[in-house]
This record gives sequence, structure tokens and C-alpha cells, in this order.
Amino acid sequence: MAARASPGASTASATSQTSVRHSGLVKKFLLVFIVGFVAYTYQAIQPPPPKICGSPGGPPVTAPRIKLRDGRHLAYKEHGVPREKARHKVVFVHGFDSCRHDAAFATLLSPDKVEELGLYMVSIDRPGYGESDADPKRTPKSLALDIEELADQLDLGSKFYVLGYSMGGQAIWACLKYIPHRLAGATLVAPVINYWWKNLPSNMSMEAFNQQPPRDQWAVRVAHHAPWLTHWWNTQKWFPGSSVVSRNLGLLSQSDKEIIFKIGAARREYEHLVTQQGTHESLFRDMIVGFGKWEFDPTQLENPFPSNEGSVHLWQGDEDALVPISLQRYIAQKLPWLRYHEVPGGGHMFSFAKGMVEEIVTTLLASVEKD
Repeated sequence: MAARASPGASTASATSQTSVRHSGLVKKFLLVFIVGFVAYTYQAIQPPPPKICGSPGGPPVTAPRIKLRDGRHLAYKEHGVPREKARHKVVFVHGFDSCRHDAAFATLLSPDKVEELGLYMVSIDRPGYGESDADPKRTPKSLALDIEELADQLDLGSKFYVLGYSMGGQAIWACLKYIPHRLAGATLVAPVINYWWKNLPSNMSMEAFNQQPPRDQWAVRVAHHAPWLTHWWNTQKWFPGSSVVSRNLGLLSQSDKEIIFKIGAARREYEHLVTQQGTHESLFRDMIVGFGKWEFDPTQLENPFPSNEGSVHLWQGDEDALVPISLQRYIAQKLPWLRYHEVPGGGHMFSFAKGMVEEIVTTLLASVEKD
């Protein structure tokens, strides 16, 4: 006689099948959730494409521009005496969150001084800023080559001067590395330092890094270690991103705050132009390049003027809260041919103080003036 399955066995089997089906549904749900979350996250961290100047729906082109080797356009603004009459020609490179209009080293000089020096200055919009096309492949080297090409197309001669402020210093270091044969002289004013330059003493670099607020430490870490996350990190609302990007004045010295209040009104006329193509290819690309992995270390640069036919100057305020003076002093010690000028009581914006622009510019040109 065949044995019959007990009711309990049938129930257990049904329960087991139900459990298997339930488990399968849970796995499918988790898979769909994970795929959806990954897709959402990927979309969230992708920066929007830049709004190209002159394109349909993009900002208008109002500045003179040159067309570069790769098809990009570089916008510029001319100051001082006419180019063909100038004795000295200077390319000025602006800092973070700025543009070609922020050329205080030209606009704060008196007309008489400009005439006396025979000074012509051209300020540029760095790639992604103002009306210069973005460059997703931007590096310090590409910035130097952009400047050289600008000089050639504007007929600045076989040699010209370069002057960079703050984050614009990355371009000046690159010019000293890649096109020193084209330079008549160079000046860096409060240049931003990359904490990961390989020859900076690790203990000194770490000490300076830790002096930053935690939010800025993390913003710089992300720019260096996970550049693809930089845009999301500084635009999400869960926790604070870079205080510099958010224009938090709490970091600045009292003298810097006073200067900002004085020049703020003058900037309002063009301030909206600075990041009109988008913040990623301007502000965030600046962070990625400035704090990224460099192909060279400025502390290992060779003297570009071994016969004293020109000079290189670095100016730094001793109360600069954005750029650590300890590392700036170290760099000056490692480069004995660099002429280091430390400004007592000067913050990051000390160059806007009365008389400083004239001193910085005339010092750059002094060796030639004496010849």
C-alpha cells in the first residue's frame, strides 16, 4: 500500500516554495534598487556641460579672443599704452573666482606711471572663466602653452613678462618650467600651494594642511584624490563644501575683509561673467588642477635667468589665512634665485592695498630699467 504524504509535509513544502519565491523577489528588488541608486548617483555627480560662449543659448562673445591650437578660444583684455609703443609687455593671470577684468595690476597704476614705464598689460580669462572656452584637459603645462600662443598671436615679441595672482600662480610656475626661454621676468603674488608637491616636507605640509578648517581640508582632499567628485562635493546640501567656493569671509584676515568691502562695488558690474559658463569648468577645474597631481615640483625648478638677464619674484603676506606662509618660506629657501618679498601684516589680498601694485610692478621691471 503506497504511503501518503502527511499534511504537515505538504504545508512545509508549500512554505518552502513561498520562501524561495519571496527570497527571489527580495533579490530582484535589491538588484533594481542598487542599479537605480548607482544610476542616480552617477547622474548626481556628473557636472553639467559648460555653456559655451557664442553658442545657441550660451553667453554672448563680447571680448577679443584668439583661436588656440586645439580650436579653443582664449579671451583677453588690453591695458596701458598701445602694444606697438610699449617698452614692457606683461601677461597677467587672474586668481580663483575672477576673470580678465580683475586686473588690478594694470587698473590701479596711475596713468602717469603707466606712461613712465611704457607698460602694456594683457589680462586673460583662464579656460572656463569669462569668455575663454573650457578645457577639460587643462593642466599647468597647457596653461603655459596657452600663454605662449597668446603672446605669439598678439606679437608680444620673443620675450615678455608674466604676473600671476593666487591660483593664477599655477600658470606662472608652469611658464617657468615649460617656456622659460620666452620670459623676460616673472612675478607670483600670494600663489596657492599644492600640499602634494612631492618635495615639500611631509611634516611641514601636513601641519599647514591641518590649519585649514575641516570643510576645506575635505574639499581639497576630494579635489586631489577623487577629482570626479569635486562638483558634487561642493554643490550638495548635506554638509559644507569649500568655504572659498561659498565665499565665506570668516577665513580672511581683517585687512582682507576691509579690502573686499572696498572693491566689492566695482566688481558687481562684471562679477556675473566670471562663472557664466558654469562653476565646474571654472572654479572646480581650478581646484582639480591646482591640487591635483602635477608633472613637476616647483621646488625643483632651475634658474630661468642664469645670467641675471631677468628676475623672478614671489610676494607673500605674513597674515595670509589662505596660503600657508611656512610653505611659502620653504619654497623661497629651496630656490635661492627667487627673490622673496614678505609683506608684514599682509593678508591674501595685500596687493590691493595702497601703493602695493606700483611696488610689485616696478620691482618686476627694475632690473631692465637699470640696464
